[in-house]
Amino acid sequence: MSTDQLLQPFQLKHLTLRNRIMTTSHEPAYPQDGMPKERYAAYHAERAKAGVALTMTAGSAAVSRDSPPVFNNILAYKDEVVPWIQNLTDAVHEHGAAVMIQLTHLGRRTNWNKGDWLPSLSSSKHREPAHHAFPKLIEDWDIDRIISDFADAAQRMQAGGMDGIELQVYGHLLDQFWSPLTNDLVGPYGADTLENRMRFPLDVVEAIRKRVGSDFIVGLRYTADEAQKGGITPQDGLEISKRLAATGQIDFLNVIKGRIHTDPAMTDMIPVQGMVSAPHLDFAGEVRKATGLPTFHAARIPDVATARHAVQAGLLDMVGMTRAHMADPHIVRKIIEGREDDIRPCVGATYCLDRIYQGGEALCIHNAATGRELTMPHDIPKAQTPKKVVVIGTGPAGLEAARVAAQRGHTVTVFEAAAQPGGQIRLTSQSPRRREMMGIIDWRMAQCAARDVTFHFNTWAEADDVTALSPDVVIVATGGVPNLELFEQGHDQPNVVSAWDIISGDVKPAGNILIYDESGDHPALQAAEVAGNAGASVEIMTPDRTFSPDVMAMNLVPYMRSLQDKDVTFTVTRRLMDVIRTGNKLTARIGTDYSNHIYEIDVDQVVVNYGTLPLDDLYFDLKPSSSNLGEVDYDALISGTPQTIKRNNTGAFQLFRIGDAVSARNTHAAIYDALRLVKDI
Repeated sequence: MSTDQLLQPFQLKHLTLRNRIMTTSHEPAYPQDGMPKERYAAYHAERAKAGVALTMTAGSAAVSRDSPPVFNNILAYKDEVVPWIQNLTDAVHEHGAAVMIQLTHLGRRTNWNKGDWLPSLSSSKHREPAHHAFPKLIEDWDIDRIISDFADAAQRMQAGGMDGIELQVYGHLLDQFWSPLTNDLVGPYGADTLENRMRFPLDVVEAIRKRVGSDFIVGLRYTADEAQKGGITPQDGLEISKRLAATGQIDFLNVIKGRIHTDPAMTDMIPVQGMVSAPHLDFAGEVRKATGLPTFHAARIPDVATARHAVQAGLLDMVGMTRAHMADPHIVRKIIEGREDDIRPCVGATYCLDRIYQGGEALCIHNAATGRELTMPHDIPKAQTPKKVVVIGTGPAGLEAARVAAQRGHTVTVFEAAAQPGGQIRLTSQSPRRREMMGIIDWRMAQCAARDVTFHFNTWAEADDVTALSPDVVIVATGGVPNLELFEQGHDQPNVVSAWDIISGDVKPAGNILIYDESGDHPALQAAEVAGNAGASVEIMTPDRTFSPDVMAMNLVPYMRSLQDKDVTFTVTRRLMDVIRTGNKLTARIGTDYSNHIYEIDVDQVVVNYGTLPLDDLYFDLKPSSSNLGEVDYDALISGTPQTIKRNNTGAFQLFRIGDAVSARNTHAAIYDALRLVKDI
């Protein structure tokens, strides 16, 4: 038997958890019609199959109709959820893991224009900044109704075979009652005493116990320190924790530190890359020591070493590694097999969380199979016929293509013009705060090295270099180059530089800089950060009605913290029309899509973030010699069948291009291009 503390079983009431690793409640937004159907079950089953002890499903399954999900959550208030919950639990139990679900009423953390268009409600009359609704101050009949709704939902989960439930008590309605910052009530549920503030959550627990009995596992995920003036202090949190333990009705505590009412607060609670790992771990350990109850916790515990420390030091009983399991669902299996070095790292990009709000589903920035378990493999199967595969480019697209092809058993050769791999990822990682992004590249390079992929760096591959290898498949992943062509002028601007120039250090920031951002992604903000740190005066301008729309909430927070104290100006709904050199200054001609208004400003430097143009010369040079003439069968690509198009009988190889060599997109798109194409080659 292993002596690894992470692999030791844990007894939770009558339930034996096979190790100390869990995924905490999170909503990847995979339900269909509010139900956890096949995609949802497959996602959790994949992690169960690989050895996780407990998968906690459904971040914020809604117990009431006036708690409409702000994105695609499970509707626990519907009876029809029971058979789907049963399918989910059966799929997880089949692989030896336990499964629970989180129940909640969102309170003010939703909006009235969702679901059934019922007014939001809360113990507070003030709106939540993140979701904007002004809530109705809750009434006595609302309290009675919602208590019953919680009990009904718990009973449904029990009927569906769940091993237990967790109540969400941070940021949502139950927490709104017990936080002094969000309780405007008087009377038995009022703000005057801790006993009164806790009454509603405890009434909910009591109602649930009466309905599901004493054996069913019930826990709380709750904030024990709001980390804000006037809120729950660490001392208050320990007292709350002791009172929860004293009820005898709570089986585990899942400890949170912080608030989620604003984007910055949520980012401190759920830290992103560049922030401290496991910042709240020691405090969770204090709760465990004070209560003696089984204690769970998760907050940026991205690696096995930190998780192992949490258990060995007696800080936690169960360690939540949720984002880590989105990056690699097979963590536990790899620990058991002595393959920790093989674990795909979570790089903290938090594309998973931001993507929910941006695109309606959680996806991992560099594991394109996560959330696509029904169509994409986490384990790459061997090909029946080995082939010679040539890849050009070592950005995320090219390296993923090389990795997957090598795992398929093909002989793989890679050309790269630069001295080092990484492409735009290496450029991104120039900022210390985003250095972890190189994990995307480093992991793939290690995977390729383990499978004898041949690399040629400092090599600008020409068509003859590729064809000399007599390849069966050629994949062009040469990326793109910054687009400096303003639409209004129809030609490259000689008086501007790219955001890449600033980030890389090839061009030094001038004194007074205009950054024109028509792409809306990271490079403009990253260039502004570099320029601001160099002492430049910076204005970021966009023709859009919001700035940086593709940099979502949690990733935006570190940028704003870095830029606001440097007095960076953000200007929206303004379009850069032209840039003219006037002596030693640049005159920027500014317009707007909303009127004929035109004005001019003088600056020292104009920096443009306008996406990229494909670096595709090699692709078009190779195209006439290919059997498919570069054509992709989209139906086959989507359905997961091999590419069989033949347009040139004399063609010696199949030719494909992926990632930014096709068009400007993002890292996930590049990796997904590679995975879904190459898995069938």
